[in-house]
Amino acid sequence: MTTNGNDSAARPPAKDPWDLPDVSGLTVGVLGGTGPQGRGLAYRFARAGQRVIIGSRAADRAKSAADELGHGVEGADNAECARRSDVVIVAVPWDGHAKTLESLRDELVGKLVIDCVNPLGFDKKGAYALKPEEGSAAEQAAALLPDSRVTAAFHHLSAVLLQDESIEEIDTDVLVLGEVRADTDLVQALAGRIPGMRGIFAGRLRNAHQVESLVANLISVNRRYKAHAGLRTTDV
Repeated sequence: MTTNGNDSAARPPAKDPWDLPDVSGLTVGVLGGTGPQGRGLAYRFARAGQRVIIGSRAADRAKSAADELGHGVEGADNAECARRSDVVIVAVPWDGHAKTLESLRDELVGKLVIDCVNPLGFDKKGAYALKPEEGSAAEQAAALLPDSRVTAAFHHLSAVLLQDESIEEIDTDVLVLGEVRADTDLVQALAGRIPGMRGIFAGRLRNAHQVESLVANLISVNRRYKAHAGLRTTDV
């Protein structure tokens, strides 16, 4: 008869949440890489030694932006960017989110997709969150890309800080959401490639709406305090 003590002894130890994979050899593609957020992320990853391809609807525009960024960044149209990348960050404007992903469904099969799009509206009172029919931009991406590994991250980063070449470290945490731990581990590890950043697991994609929505609050913080606010998670 097996005792409870023996059962406990036979159990494998819990995985260290900070035991993250080596992602230095992965090619990172950035859809929307000519926009402020996309350019900033591309610059930071390339500066950290990651191979980076930025995508745009127009290949010439992407190549021009890549030349400006330097650090070996390449430019291509969105389809080629998706095909040649191991990990694809979606940093397109919200109003083009669904159309862009629908057009790249085949190129994104089997890819790790990181959605960082924030569905927001703006009026005289400032920024406010929109709620997509699927629940969030990330859940919309998952619905449109059933054969991709969709995660969500990099929502709360200041494009201004990301693109500022004088800043060596960006002191912030990146909330990472997804359905498969191996995938969220990869995204956390990628976040950690940028000096000053940590990737923090923050739940499954069903929790993405409040993460995306928080950007509206950060915009209000930044306007009031003339800042480029980010997030830090305490006691982790």
